[in-house]
Amino acid sequence: MDETSQKIVDAAMSLIRDKGYVATTTKDIAREAGVNECTLFRKFKDKKDIVLNGLSQEKWRGNITPDIFKNVKWELEPDLEMFMTEYMKRITPDFVNLSIGLRAPQLYEDTASMIMKVPETFLTALIEYFEKMEEKGRLPHLDFECLALTVFTSTFGYTFLKASFDEKLSSVEQKDFIQKSVRVFCRGISQM
Repeated sequence: MDETSQKIVDAAMSLIRDKGYVATTTKDIAREAGVNECTLFRKFKDKKDIVLNGLSQEKWRGNITPDIFKNVKWELEPDLEMFMTEYMKRITPDFVNLSIGLRAPQLYEDTASMIMKVPETFLTALIEYFEKMEEKGRLPHLDFECLALTVFTSTFGYTFLKASFDEKLSSVEQKDFIQKSVRVFCRGISQM
């Protein structure tokens, strides 16, 4: 992708992150990119085309891949802390806000599969981890999908609330949240 096209993509994705897809116009994108609107249309078919080009770039996707969860110790508490920490390193408030902007009805059919990759990867990796922990005799047989959803929703919820309200809702620091929620989770499943 040439430099001008990249400026247009970066401008579009930043604006969608900050004000949503519908509120972002091609005039806004051109202004933000420092190009003429005609240049924008020479490079891209329309606003949707710009966004789909942006989603093809790693920097505009949540970079959650199974390999980021491979550094396990086979000890439940530190491993769950690692899962949550690795997710939160990559799914920043900016990414959350962009993800919300990419859910506009005009785009959702084209963006849903990309957005879904983040939770799917997290859940699949965590379910596989729980299954291996059972094989190693470190966890009893439980509903691992339900357990993975519990950890994911807690992780996602904290990230989403921080993106939406920053410190206005809660001043609990990320590391403290992760450690305490993992401790509560582990105590809960030890009594099942």
